Amino acid sequence: MWKKVSAVVIPTLIAVGIVAYMLYRVWDELLLTLEHAVIPFLFAAVGICVVAWVLRGYRYRFILEGLDVRKSLWFSTACIFISQTANLIVPARLGDFVRMLILKHEDDATYSQGFSSLVVERVFDILMIAILGAVALPFVLAVLDVPDWFITVIVVPLAAGAVFFAVLLWSGRMESGNRIVAAIQRMLDEVKRASLNPRALGVLSGSSLLIWLVDVLVCYAVVLMFQAPVPFGIVVLAIVIGNLVKAVPITPGGVGTYELALALTFGLAGTPAVTATLIAVIDHLIKNLVTLVGGVGSIYYFGDWSMSLLKRAFNREIEKEDTFGG
Repeated sequence: MWKKVSAVVIPTLIAVGIVAYMLYRVWDELLLTLEHAVIPFLFAAVGICVVAWVLRGYRYRFILEGLDVRKSLWFSTACIFISQTANLIVPARLGDFVRMLILKHEDDATYSQGFSSLVVERVFDILMIAILGAVALPFVLAVLDVPDWFITVIVVPLAAGAVFFAVLLWSGRMESGNRIVAAIQRMLDEVKRASLNPRALGVLSGSSLLIWLVDVLVCYAVVLMFQAPVPFGIVVLAIVIGNLVKAVPITPGGVGTYELALALTFGLAGTPAVTATLIAVIDHLIKNLVTLVGGVGSIYYFGDWSMSLLKRAFNREIEKEDTFGG
């Protein structure tokens, strides 16, 4: 019992502690900065964030079609909403397994298909945002010095992506003499079918880049809200570093680590600490609140049984046999 509770409580306390410390450092100037915020940009940020979710739904529907699972845009978007809502509550991205169970329940898709769809989505997410960072980095380096670890954070996913696609190309030669190897081979074949053809590569790469550019625009709208003189390239780099750091599941939904990475990047560009902190916190707050609202709507869309999946995820009752046993 204690192990289950601590697995949720400890990462949550870390997340809350990081954000609380960031706000505490700038508390005296906080209200003054908020008073000068241009509120229409806040609504613009929310609207742009909703567009990003629709784009994610479109991309996920395309991935599912590549796996012979044909669903509507509403379904694919709701799938992502509900799993990402779970990821805001539980650590280690356990909420992703909720999406696999939804696919199994609604379409009788195999768990292998569900897992393969997640792999394709995650690979293109991380790879394309790293490419976006690699493109932005030379422009940023021209105006300021960035820590060496920023470059490492961008280069490592690019190298990992190259290795992943090399493994996909080689995977057809694997011997499937036992059950584990056969399951891995089946998953790799599905991932290859959904992503490794000219049309899929074009659509998934293009849509992923667009998704992350829209994500950058959400943050840029928050920057404009506080009338901060932050160049667009710095905003791009901040979002890249924030999301690549967030990909390491230290806290639920990357809360705390994401804000810290953004504030640090803005600080390098000379942004005052209070403004950098507010931009980082409000940017992530907007994205998480839109996720939560979408998650609640998705529960109504799927029905009561989806709520029980979220409860199981929160209680860490989704075990390996639930998701890989069929």
